[in-house]
Amino acid sequence: MSEITITDAEARRAQDQVLDVREDFEVAEGMIPGALHIPMGQLNTRLAELEKARPVIAVCRSGNRSARVAEALNAAGYTADTMAGGMTAWQRAGLPTR
Repeated sequence: MSEITITDAEARRAQDQVLDVREDFEVAEGMIPGALHIPMGQLNTRLAELEKARPVIAVCRSGNRSARVAEALNAAGYTADTMAGGMTAWQRAGLPTR
């Protein structure tokens, strides 16, 4: 697993899968357009929603939960990175949200 910057995530989000692992109340404040929302606690039961053949960019509020999720995904045979700084950094940079 590697940690990527918000700039890298923005450049890769059109072809990679962006996985937002925050809780519903956090996502209500905005998420990356095109991201798939699976709260961290539901990941095991919803893993089939992710394509194994496409890299995953895991996102949370600050980067802590997404780092744990990326490690778990890599252990399960996915290619996953975590976005440094999370949505806090993304929104601070003025990048798009929906």
